[in-house]
Amino acid sequence: MNINLGRRLFAAGAAALALPGLARAQPAMQIAIATGTTGGVYYPLGGALANYMSRSIPGMSATVEVTGGSVANLQLLGANRVGMVITQVDAAVDAVRGNDRFRGRPVPVRAIAVLYTNRMQVVTVGSTGITKMADLKGRRISTGAPGSATEVMALRLIEAAGLDREKDFRGRERLSPAESTNAIKDGKLDAYFFVSGFPTSAITDLGASPGVQLVLIDHHEFIPAIVEKYGPVYFPEEIPAGAYPGQTAPNKQMSVANIVGVREDMPADLVGKILEVMWSNRQDWAQVHSAARDFTLDVQKTAAAGVPWHPAAETFWKGQGATLA
Repeated sequence: MNINLGRRLFAAGAAALALPGLARAQPAMQIAIATGTTGGVYYPLGGALANYMSRSIPGMSATVEVTGGSVANLQLLGANRVGMVITQVDAAVDAVRGNDRFRGRPVPVRAIAVLYTNRMQVVTVGSTGITKMADLKGRRISTGAPGSATEVMALRLIEAAGLDREKDFRGRERLSPAESTNAIKDGKLDAYFFVSGFPTSAITDLGASPGVQLVLIDHHEFIPAIVEKYGPVYFPEEIPAGAYPGQTAPNKQMSVANIVGVREDMPADLVGKILEVMWSNRQDWAQVHSAARDFTLDVQKTAAAGVPWHPAAETFWKGQGATLA
């Protein structure tokens, strides 16, 4: 919850109680959940979560914010403009440590749940002739929306692949996934990077376009170099063939976990209520997007969370039987 907002609500409620003849009404709780672009997975999952919270927690009014992604979400949380975020672990680690985009402005983010895995997807089409990372040299690319963890992760992958982000591309845009898909369709872009669960609507749209052969570029061989420099938050996975229209081969790619985060000063009882709502609605959540099927007890691990747990989250998950270790 926005703490300043909470204080204003409390003060208003206290003033009302001090006046004779006024009913003792419970002040409403308002909380904003920072998600991502409308073409990704954070947005629909965040929208469903806001709905669950609003209908299940008395006095709660939860809404979602469309943002550039993880970095922007954490900056909003640091500025106390939102109460919850969905974020990649690598961005959350940077935020807690005050590194990179958060230099000099660390964010007191705490994990309350580990969600699904985010997959780095390097997207192109058959007509470009691009089949490997080295083929991106001299091409027009997009490394993701400003303020997104896609951009952070894309630049780390580009560096590990031996490419210079300033010199080696004919053009480097910073587009959302939906904008990138449209740019490829219009012949204005050759490839783009997007980190999300799968399938995601923007890539599905590209693969389903008439006359287009979707290609996802393998890049798993660069993970060790990235981990050596940035820490063990990344790991190899595969997107199976057929996950997208026209995808004929599995994609060997780099992954990172996602978490739901709050500020360290969120009241423990509110964290507990939010987790009860999330956990009790997990089956319905998976109907909103298949990525939520991975929201299980087994993935609630301290190493996967990347940042410290909120104490109330530790209590909740241990009560559910998670080991956390």
